Amino acid sequence: MHPIDSLFRLDGRTALVTGASSGLGRHFAITLARAGARVAIAARRTDRLKATCAELEAFGQQAVSVHMDVTDASSVRAAFAELDKSFGTPDIVVNNAGVAIFRPALEQSEHDWDTVIDTNLKGAWMVSTEAARRLTAAGQQGSIINIASITGARPAGGVAPYCASKAGLIHLTKAMALEWAAAGIRVNALSPGYISTELNHDFLHSEVGERLRKRIPQRRFGAAEHLDGPLLLLASQAGSYMSGTILNVDGGHLVSTL
Repeated sequence: MHPIDSLFRLDGRTALVTGASSGLGRHFAITLARAGARVAIAARRTDRLKATCAELEAFGQQAVSVHMDVTDASSVRAAFAELDKSFGTPDIVVNNAGVAIFRPALEQSEHDWDTVIDTNLKGAWMVSTEAARRLTAAGQQGSIINIASITGARPAGGVAPYCASKAGLIHLTKAMALEWAAAGIRVNALSPGYISTELNHDFLHSEVGERLRKRIPQRRFGAAEHLDGPLLLLASQAGSYMSGTILNVDGGHLVSTL
């Protein structure tokens, strides 16, 4: 293999993906496995994880599933302790677990706020710090990738807590990158625009979605596959001199004035 071909490979690496029971989390896990990593997938709903593990193993990689509620510190610690027995501490962590509640700000409750912030921001903080603590103790380097959103930089209507959580996650990414760089732990964020998934397909192909599409400079929504290259860049040696970076993958949406 030519050196340039191995830059994005993850052979010998161990990855953890949170919120991996469906959607982008499942897709990220498959992408990492295809690049050579053994992958641990975590979610609150573990019933779907077994099927995903089988998919990952089909690529010739080891895979394991673990229950993790990222809003619960004891659950996060227990999941890492369980992984230690089989995989050790993951040196790639993808903080993908996230939720959104679609209501106007005046109709969002305190419970709505807490649910979104605890999952999207506090959860990423707890998983990242647990991983960094263990990596540092073992003298290992690592890459932490937070899944942010362009709504952290350009808000959308009806999802105020979500926008706040992603804006906070972007700044948290930079703060952790600053603190952990000397330990060889890189922290970056992948910030998708509007990516078509099973969950949002109907909305994106509605009349409202069509108006939204016309505001994107490339005049198209993204697909999960458009995130593969950016994810592997941040996870692999190809991105070894990147930390504190917010990588926008949005068809040019953030530079649009529309």
